[in-house]
Amino acid sequence: MGGWRNAVQEAAASKPLFLTIYTTIIVGIVATSFYVFSAIYSPSASTSTQSISTSWLSSPPLSQNKASQPGSNQLKTIWEAPPNNSKMPPLESFKLTKELVGERAKDNVIIVTFGNFAFMDFILTWVKHLTDLDVSNLLVGAMDTKLLEALYWEGVPVFDMGSHMSTIDVGWGSPTFHKMGREKVLLINAILPFGYELLMCDTDMVWLKDPLPYLAQYPDADILTSSDQVVPTVVDDRLADWKQVGAAYNIGIFHWRPTEPAIKLAKEWKDMLLADDKIWDQNGFNELARKQTGPAVDDDSGLFYAFDGTLKLGILPESIFCSGHTYFVQAMYEQLRLEPYALHTTFQYGGTEGKRHRLREAMVFYDPPEYYDAPGGFLSFKPSIPKSLLLDGEHNLESHFSLINYQMKQIRSALAIASLLNRTLVMPPLWCRLDRLWFSHPGVLEGSMTRQPFLCPLDHIFEVNVMLKDLPEEEFGPAINIREYSFLNNPLLPQQVKESWLDVQLCQEGTEDCHASSNTSRPGLLRFPKNSTEEMFKTVFSSFKDVKVIQFSSMQGAFYSFTDKTRVEKFRNRMKRYVGIWCCVENHTPGHIYYDMYWDEKSGWKPAPPQTPEEDHPPF
Repeated sequence: MGGWRNAVQEAAASKPLFLTIYTTIIVGIVATSFYVFSAIYSPSASTSTQSISTSWLSSPPLSQNKASQPGSNQLKTIWEAPPNNSKMPPLESFKLTKELVGERAKDNVIIVTFGNFAFMDFILTWVKHLTDLDVSNLLVGAMDTKLLEALYWEGVPVFDMGSHMSTIDVGWGSPTFHKMGREKVLLINAILPFGYELLMCDTDMVWLKDPLPYLAQYPDADILTSSDQVVPTVVDDRLADWKQVGAAYNIGIFHWRPTEPAIKLAKEWKDMLLADDKIWDQNGFNELARKQTGPAVDDDSGLFYAFDGTLKLGILPESIFCSGHTYFVQAMYEQLRLEPYALHTTFQYGGTEGKRHRLREAMVFYDPPEYYDAPGGFLSFKPSIPKSLLLDGEHNLESHFSLINYQMKQIRSALAIASLLNRTLVMPPLWCRLDRLWFSHPGVLEGSMTRQPFLCPLDHIFEVNVMLKDLPEEEFGPAINIREYSFLNNPLLPQQVKESWLDVQLCQEGTEDCHASSNTSRPGLLRFPKNSTEEMFKTVFSSFKDVKVIQFSSMQGAFYSFTDKTRVEKFRNRMKRYVGIWCCVENHTPGHIYYDMYWDEKSGWKPAPPQTPEEDHPPF
């Protein structure tokens, strides 16, 4: 499969142990290639990929959207899709070559990400952010033919990685996940010998500011890497203080120059991973890079010698090349009054769905127009939180769970009303007093800039992956769609949604203008009795079925109950699975505590970790 596979072939030749394995792989690739090359693709044959057209992503044509290399005047602008009547080129024309990289490189730099079709929306978001920043020297590696075709028809520069992986999502830590990590190492080894600087990115990150001028400030660096550092080491935009960085170097964002030390590290890294398939790619990189740390290269740059003592390494500042913790939990860049360059969705708890939801909460994920104008309309509410729950007393387990439980009960009512009215619920912002991690801690990480209380991501409390999953209706009742708390503030929200709005003010039945009627006291406002029945809701709100957004003033005592007992049980089954855990108390194993959507039905409920193995299960 051309230059991309040279690294694999080299490894196979140098390690007889792998000869049989790689012979099998190569035979499979040749067989697949023969099949592909023998066919001529046509638009009709690619209907499935073209049908996901994303013309809404297209940026206005920019002169900088064309590569600035010689001959680039023939290169199409990113997002400029091929003509509908054209044919899909043969797979061989998408192989990774020095010429392909040269066509797209600018100032000798190429920016690369890769993935399979399951991450198509992440990849489109990644590309869109770069083109909006007027950055076009990018390439996307396609790990399956389905993604390659889809990106080609969207006008995104793509090359074939020849791995022919499954098009479905792969779970963190799975064998397929580790295989993807090895593909990254092989890709770095394939591109560096071409002589170009490589900014390698994971697909679950986005660029918020053009990083290239920042990286160019450190021309002597062989590698610049991000990290999982959560305690600030600098308070401005200098490189992180390498002596204070104790967390792992994170390979989701890192910049390589084609220098001898960098190429040597890349080769040793590749050899390490191919020799032991149990090593996680990031752990392998850290082990090699940390063979030596120091001394500093000079007094000013922030670079230091690493690896074999000749490699010049720099660690990107944690405040502006943000992890999921420094961005979403600490808002470190905001507190330090800095502009973030990048956001990487690490430190989250909801799998791929959780990553996507985080980016949506930050309003940096690009969804198609129909996401912002869902059938049935939207339901939202103003969360009502007493000041005492939010601010008074110590920040401890009891005060944290009291705050969460109070919000959870309102969300439970809102989900019931959304289900009843067949509307999509806009989740409220969630406030937490304590951080969530994978290990025991005193509430927030010592030395971090986490404020208490803080606006916490939905996946800190709720199982986002379960909420967005298609659960069997016969057991869990009808699906309830949700949107992120920032949804109604998103600039992509269409005008027809913004202008179709009904405010619902809860009132005590019997008071003035408080009655179950669709008559409004003034346009856009409805006073509606608390603790109304299912029948009342259906009768009154059927008159507002065409209103796009219905916003309740509160959820305190908003809904009494479903009439049908079977529906009640199915709804309860669904709710019990929507919440996750808090982790973790110190000096206790296990240290996690389960959230309980129906905590208020259990007399004397207190937050405590399981005391026995039999107790260690969710509340269902």
